Parts: sequence; structure tokens; C-alpha cells
Amino acid sequence: MSANEAFDLEIRDDSIRLGQLLKLASLAEDGIHAKELISEGIVTVNGEVDTRRGAQIRPGDVVCVNGECVKVTSQQ
Repeated sequence: MSANEAFDLEIRDDSIRLGQLLKLASLAEDGIHAKELISEGIVTVNGEVDTRRGAQIRPGDVVCVNGECVKVTSQQ
């Protein structure tokens, strides 16, 4: 799935941590699963692998896991 096929995920704050986003978007079952996906290099942010669980994800960013992508949007 490309960024063009990503589904939108609305957040209420200015940013969200990568691990939290994976759980919120149901791309990870729980925090441990999110940590594993991130540490294994399976997660990309804007097309680049990101291994920082605490990376700040902001509206406009596209996060992909195993071909499933979400585009972060803002409630504001």
C-alpha cells in the first residue's frame, strides 16, 4: 500500500509517539508488539525505517507496517 492508499488517522494533539500510533491505528496489538515491530525495522515513517518507539509523529506523516499505511491528520 502506498501513501496514496493510506487511511487517515486523526489525532487530537500536535503529535503522537510512534508506538502509541501503532496501537491506536490497530497496526500493533499492544505496546510490546509495537516495540517488536519498531525494533525489527518493519515500521516506516514517510518512507524511511524508524526504530525509535518514541519518535514524534505529526499530522501529514505517513506510517506503514507490512504494507498497511496510515496518514496522520489533525482534529484542528
